[in-house]
Amino acid sequence: MTTEPTSTPTEVGTSDATTWGRKARGSLRRYRVMAWITGVMLLILCVEMLFKYVLKLPGFNVEGDPRHEAARIIAMVHGWVYVVYLVTAFDLWSTLRWRLRRFLAMAAAGVVPVMSFVLERRVHADADARITAATGPQA
Repeated sequence: MTTEPTSTPTEVGTSDATTWGRKARGSLRRYRVMAWITGVMLLILCVEMLFKYVLKLPGFNVEGDPRHEAARIIAMVHGWVYVVYLVTAFDLWSTLRWRLRRFLAMAAAGVVPVMSFVLERRVHADADARITAATGPQA
């Protein structure tokens, strides 16, 4: 990712740097939690799909076996977790006023296995540096 210029809290729309800093840090915290939850759920989904389509294990097949209910639930839970992840990614992106491609990368991280863990570290470092530069270390 390219280094983007640090915006001041007044450019973001808040006159108080401390208030903006608290909001930005809260958005970052929520994003980090959801990035990890989404990453774990995606890995569980990948294992489930491996069982279903590659290993064809009983209980994970698609031929009408009533035991495949767990597989359906895993896919459904991952889908809703991803929706919440997108909301938190959008919140962080809009709070920090990043470029659109940063949001698109964050959105893609929720559907590419392991990418959410890698991108979360980069986003956290960039966001933390930007918040600290705009508000100071106490925010």
